[in-house]
Amino acid sequence: MFTLPGKESGTPTTCAGPASTQDLGSSYGDCLEGECSRKPDQKLPELHGVGDPVMFSDSSYLSSRGRMIKWFWDSAEEGYRTYHMDEYDEVKNPSLTQSDMQWVEPSLLQYADWRGHLFLREEVAKFLSFYCKSPAPLKPENVVVLNGCASLFSALATVLCEVGEAFLIPTPYYGAITQHVYLYGNVRLAYVYLDSEVTGTDTRPFQLTVKKLEMALQEANSKGVKVKGLILINPQNPLGDVYSLGELQEYLVFAKRHQLHVVVDEVYMLSVFEESVGYRSILSLERLPDPQRTHVMWATSKDFGMSGLRFGTLYTENQDVATAVASLCRYHGLSGLVQYQMAQLLRDRDWINQVYLPENHARLKAAHAYVSKELRALGIPFLSGGAGFFIWVDLRKYLPEATFEEEMLLWRRFLDKKVLLSFGKAFECKEPGWFRFVFSDKAHRLRLGMQRVRQVLEGEAQVAEDPAPCKTQELSDQRR
Repeated sequence: MFTLPGKESGTPTTCAGPASTQDLGSSYGDCLEGECSRKPDQKLPELHGVGDPVMFSDSSYLSSRGRMIKWFWDSAEEGYRTYHMDEYDEVKNPSLTQSDMQWVEPSLLQYADWRGHLFLREEVAKFLSFYCKSPAPLKPENVVVLNGCASLFSALATVLCEVGEAFLIPTPYYGAITQHVYLYGNVRLAYVYLDSEVTGTDTRPFQLTVKKLEMALQEANSKGVKVKGLILINPQNPLGDVYSLGELQEYLVFAKRHQLHVVVDEVYMLSVFEESVGYRSILSLERLPDPQRTHVMWATSKDFGMSGLRFGTLYTENQDVATAVASLCRYHGLSGLVQYQMAQLLRDRDWINQVYLPENHARLKAAHAYVSKELRALGIPFLSGGAGFFIWVDLRKYLPEATFEEEMLLWRRFLDKKVLLSFGKAFECKEPGWFRFVFSDKAHRLRLGMQRVRQVLEGEAQVAEDPAPCKTQELSDQRR
């Protein structure tokens, strides 16, 4: 994991270094397989040294890398757009709309609009409009599809941030995001540390407030780190928490005040299994405080259990951002066959509403109830907000000392008993001893898993004194 460093000498404003375009010297002339279409007065960027092109695209929303990426797209978009509007086809295929998921049409095997085939983006827009409860129909031109949310995080970090800049992110958070945003373009994460103990104006453990966001932003700035955006996960991973409508509004207003992009990961939006939880998508808001800096992602990996299919989608009203991210679909795009299958799935609203979601929610609720009951029987405090696949469990009393080294030792004892949990440090939790329990599994496997958990915990010598109570009752009892 990468924490905030001390102040550096400066931030590069061009695309140099490991994430640069060092090999472009031999490829400028055959951009997009030689199918570039440029306006007469538009020149290719001149190279200065190694991987340091002059920018012809200007957008205040993009990083210098993002502007360069968008320039390459703009230089070819007109030709591709014209081609797709009047595509040659010897025999019009009448079977495009048949429901066979394995159908292969010749056009699916060709290069598509890098944002995704129009038929898929139209289905995504309709799907999100319905399930996000947007006040107005969402637009296909604001949709970009990539091969998963990991690619979306990487692409957004690249096109929004310069090398060394940062996103604010509340902790604990899904730790793989660090890899997604750092590996592509050396973009950092500035942690907004949250506490389990409820104090002051907090109403629940690990509550995110604007005050905490302001403090983290000031700390990053004091260390010479420029913050370009805020990452929110809703429903939250690993807490299972859901932000209220009022909280979402406060976070977005904070971001607008500081001209920060907001990247909202809603990958668990259809996995809210407690009816009492008032989940609201960002896209359900009547009016976004700063729509040009608000970007929402969703995928089928969690809500449909299809992580291997690699489908993720971005919705943004900022066309500069959409274009720059779409250009990176050259590396992160979906095959035409997968796009067709995804469109077929998303349009099958009757099956999703009447069969899949009710059964999925019922199974999640039953599994959650069983694991919760077992944890209570063991006297273990935990947090759960009625959404997602996991319970955030407090095992601090099983640590002889409150250190991350002891947390790792306990994790290894679980592993020795063939129980794979996630330890708190992997989520950058500031307090040692918290673990994530994933409960989205079959009943007989959960029973075996909890038997093994009990064996580990009953065999532990409880050396450390119990920590001060932190009001870690289930969040479902504290819903607003």
